[in-house]
Amino acid sequence: MPKFIKRHVKKAGTSPGTLVHIGEKKIEQTRITLIDFDEVHFQERLLETVEEAFPLKDLPTTTWINIDGLHDIDVIEKTGRHFNMHPLVLEDILNTGQRPKAEEFENLLFVVLKMLDYDKAAEKVRSEQFSLVLGPNFLITFQEVPGDVFNLVRERIRKPQTRIRKSGCDYLAYTLIDAIVDHYFIILDALGDKIEDLEAELMDDPTSSTMEIIHGLKQEMIYVRKHIWPIREIINGLVKNESALVREQTHVYFRDVYDHTIQVIDTIESYRDVLGGMLDIYLSSVSNKMNEIMKVLTIIATIFIPITFVAGIYGMNFKYMPELEWRWGYFMVWALIVVVAGIMIGYFKKKQWL
Repeated sequence: MPKFIKRHVKKAGTSPGTLVHIGEKKIEQTRITLIDFDEVHFQERLLETVEEAFPLKDLPTTTWINIDGLHDIDVIEKTGRHFNMHPLVLEDILNTGQRPKAEEFENLLFVVLKMLDYDKAAEKVRSEQFSLVLGPNFLITFQEVPGDVFNLVRERIRKPQTRIRKSGCDYLAYTLIDAIVDHYFIILDALGDKIEDLEAELMDDPTSSTMEIIHGLKQEMIYVRKHIWPIREIINGLVKNESALVREQTHVYFRDVYDHTIQVIDTIESYRDVLGGMLDIYLSSVSNKMNEIMKVLTIIATIFIPITFVAGIYGMNFKYMPELEWRWGYFMVWALIVVVAGIMIGYFKKKQWL
């Protein structure tokens, strides 16, 4: 349950815009990186303090400031104050349980997404909150921990004469969102491989652990769906956005991301249907196994009914029973038992009960 529910005890009763970090402190020290570029110039460096990036705010170049670590409220507050972020934006950035959304403020566009990763060792999907603030010529991103899915984006920025170097901050924002959505396909591929392996196990020899695996995968799909489903609405809003921060020529790229998002959601729904069907198959398989066992036990009990009857008759303690003094009586009783059992087994096979 903690995977789905974030605790908000620290926020209870506080006024709107109060800056309180909600979530786990995942790194000790905040890490700030800067990438500033245009068609000709490029610089990339690690900053000691966020104030080092402030002079770039009003320059015509594209400035990307990435802050790893949301626990340092002082850094978040200084950044928000200098770049004119609304207090509610800062509040949502610090709330790591925030639902994915997009909001437009004066001269700023705020987007919250979930960046997912698949932990192969634990076989679990991990999530990290990713917040993006788009301004006229700057882009500020906030992450919980270092390490993300943007390495290819950074490589494209480092190369001269690429489209991203010639475009503005809105195109950079599209590129980052597109990288996050594309990484969802990698997550779904990993889950799809697990589902295929589980299907093979289900057909061959399902065990009691199979039910637990199916349940675990259903929980993972609910978790993934919870984080991805709102993104369709977010991207659709960006496509239809008439803000000056998103140029008309960038809308076509956001439409492409929207198509990818629909594909991701369709895949999630398909996997959920498959897992639901697998659960039904597992329950049917268990029921069929139980029926087979009960059939075998019933047949064995049925065969022993006449044998018990014969043994019961000759187990009575009457003094005068004709067969008791007969020399071949014992062997005759055994022959009768074998014949009766053979007749019944033959009858069961004829009826295809065996």
